Amino acid sequence: MAKVAFLGLGVMGYPMAGHLKNKGGHDVTVYNRTTAKAEKWAAEHGGSFAPTPAEAAKYQDFVFACVGNDDDLRAVTLGKDGAFDAMKRGAIFIDNTTASAEVARELAAEADKRGIGFIDAPVSGGQAGAENGVLTVMCGGDEAIFEKARPVIDSFARMVGLMGPAGSGQLTKMINQICIAGLVQGLAEGIHFGRKAGLDIEKVVDVISKGAAGSWQMENRHKTMNVDKYDFGFAVDWMRKDLGICLAEADRNGAKLPVTALVDQFYKDVQQMGGQRWDTSSLLARLER
Repeated sequence: MAKVAFLGLGVMGYPMAGHLKNKGGHDVTVYNRTTAKAEKWAAEHGGSFAPTPAEAAKYQDFVFACVGNDDDLRAVTLGKDGAFDAMKRGAIFIDNTTASAEVARELAAEADKRGIGFIDAPVSGGQAGAENGVLTVMCGGDEAIFEKARPVIDSFARMVGLMGPAGSGQLTKMINQICIAGLVQGLAEGIHFGRKAGLDIEKVVDVISKGAAGSWQMENRHKTMNVDKYDFGFAVDWMRKDLGICLAEADRNGAKLPVTALVDQFYKDVQQMGGQRWDTSSLLARLER
């Protein structure tokens, strides 16, 4: 059992912190900007809550964070009452936020100055993966620090991998989102085409999913897409945030991402249709409007 803090109880962080407490058996203290949510988590899971990131992080062996973006991450680590000022030497900070590689490297360097370990560890698997404790975790950082953190991360993961030095986890998550964007658009176009052609989409997918066209998106999203149901899952707003990170990194490293840039604009169209919180599979709704 380790002493653990978790900062940020959104749709991902809330169940992830729960798995650390219940599946991992760790002593967990949580922090959330909305205190009522932290109180609710503590009552539900039997852990404790703290009023600031610093109070949550004090005396802990591991501090996790899953917040909104780079600025939120800097706030809970380096801002007023931030975690870094309170963490003991030798403790490890594990960032599950999907953020930039730049902020990961920045915080890793700052943590090192303070004698703190740092792992950037964005996750894939969405809300369902978080709730079921089967997330894929892509990590960047020092190998020795990673090996200490891995058994704790395992509490909410089915796959944990070290991808390289600080920032490598975030870069890998960017690739994940780049690949998903193209897959979902292809699936949306396929279903749209099939409808226009008068085909039975369920029969079509049953056949083609067994071949080279098969994917997680096809298996898990075609049924809801075929009945135009999008009020669940990974929100379009979040996907646009992630794709923005990808495109900004591509500008820095010279990568060419024409499909990603195009699908990002398609998601902008979905937002303008009122689909900010729709699942990313709502690219089909854009084609069907």
